[in-house]
Amino acid sequence: MDCRVWLLLLCLLPACSPGPARAPIGDRSERPAHIPAFHRVGQGDTLYSIAFQYGLTVERLAAWNGIRPPYTIYRGQKLRLTAPPASRPRTPVVRVPAPSRPKVSVAPPAKPAPAHASRPAAPKNATRPAPKAADKPSAARGPLRWAWPAEGRVIRRFNARSSGKKGIDIAGRAGSTVRAAADGKVVYAGSGLGGYGRLIIIKHNKDFLSAYAHNRKLIAREGQWVRKGDPIALMGSSATDRTKLHFEIRRKGRPVDPLRYLPAR
Repeated sequence: MDCRVWLLLLCLLPACSPGPARAPIGDRSERPAHIPAFHRVGQGDTLYSIAFQYGLTVERLAAWNGIRPPYTIYRGQKLRLTAPPASRPRTPVVRVPAPSRPKVSVAPPAKPAPAHASRPAAPKNATRPAPKAADKPSAARGPLRWAWPAEGRVIRRFNARSSGKKGIDIAGRAGSTVRAAADGKVVYAGSGLGGYGRLIIIKHNKDFLSAYAHNRKLIAREGQWVRKGDPIALMGSSATDRTKLHFEIRRKGRPVDPLRYLPAR
């Protein structure tokens, strides 16, 4: 075969090969392989969203930064993401006590016993004031009773070894209702976490959070208390390539398999 034909074939081969594979749309939610030492608070950040982003509990993050409830943070604030170094033990200063002088104790004069005032008897018809009703429910106590956050089939199961978001994906129609999976308080409602789109995070008790991602519209507001089954969002496709609900349960900051907690169906 002519040398010119061989050269032409060699030039055409790269054009026939497939191009490089593209990463999935919007999936930028991987937990960093190396967590930075600090996080600079940005617009829309809350202490809960930052703890969620780095797989920490809000209590631990608050303790490392000396922040007390209600966990108020400020834009531009620098937050520590690792435990502070242990303080060095100080060398004790040995002090030589001065020679003691003998003390002469003088007994104080005895005081007459105070007379106890008698309490007036309560009227017969007196009633105790009724306790004020709580304006907000307390965090759930005891074992949580979970419910499915949306109708639809599971199209992606939990994978602890996955490098992406660790939860389940539930298929559905755009605009269908997303509901709270258990009683709790909405601690984040926004779109500041990359790869999650419009996101709701609910704190259920000191151990458990749940997250609802890729919504079209958020119904529940940050700081709102919700009951299991309450509408909190409308399903959508924000920051993803199809309509679905990405649902996570986190125990002490770490993702766990939601199917271990949701009722069988």
